[in-house]
Amino acid sequence: MLKVSGSLLKEIYKPRKKDSYKGNYGKVLVVGGSKFYHGSPTLSALAAYRAGADLVFLSGPERAMNIAATYGAELITYPLTGDWITNRHIPILLELSSNKHAIVIGGGMTRNADTLEAIIKFLKKIDIPCVVDADAIYAISKHRDAIKNNFVLTPHTHEFFVLTGVKVSDLSLEEKVKAVKRAAFEMNCTILLKGSVDVISDGNRTAINKTGNPYMTVGGTGDVLAGVCGALLAREVEPFTAACAAAFIVGRAGDVAAKEKKEGLLPSDVIDAIPKVIR
Repeated sequence: MLKVSGSLLKEIYKPRKKDSYKGNYGKVLVVGGSKFYHGSPTLSALAAYRAGADLVFLSGPERAMNIAATYGAELITYPLTGDWITNRHIPILLELSSNKHAIVIGGGMTRNADTLEAIIKFLKKIDIPCVVDADAIYAISKHRDAIKNNFVLTPHTHEFFVLTGVKVSDLSLEEKVKAVKRAAFEMNCTILLKGSVDVISDGNRTAINKTGNPYMTVGGTGDVLAGVCGALLAREVEPFTAACAAAFIVGRAGDVAAKEKKEGLLPSDVIDAIPKVIR
């Protein structure tokens, strides 16, 4: 079992070539949001930019995207009609994903039946690397045939239970490692179990990450993690390494931010600290 360290970042963030151009370091599509939730996909998108993605696109219900667009001129939004993503939006989402290098899906989508069905149909049709988070985990829990080996699943302990039926909250670290490795092997993908100690496995390799702190229980830090992981996948970092690096980066960024913010920590503070970790 490996322990993730900062040395991994040196392998990923090498000096850029002088003749680099827009798109060389990844184009990410974030799919998420609903009538009620706009913050989740917005945080993922901003985090992807801070982790080095060249272009980040967001698509989701109109209200969520119109609010997301106000968070920065760099955010490229494609509003979809209606309050939730449904099957009728799949052709548009497939078109949007056609020239992207990675996808992040799940944040703020809600778990109504029509949306979960649309998530599955969309995932079955794509073949590019994808971070499956939040509500999308609920969708694939009953449709494992939608999971591909270039997917990174990012559950917290309850979502892991929904996904596998295994309650890991009371298990020892050693037992958690075994459970995550077994699930990743069975699903043929990479799983990043979020917690006070993150556990990452692709079914063969396993690692733990110990960066992070209790102030990061604030809502939205998981969305930041999904965005960072999406940015790394878009840079053609293979899934297991991307998941390990994302866990380290976000945890360490949270540590940097918590030194000043403590109880007042916001996910946006974690995003702002990302460049300090990777530079």
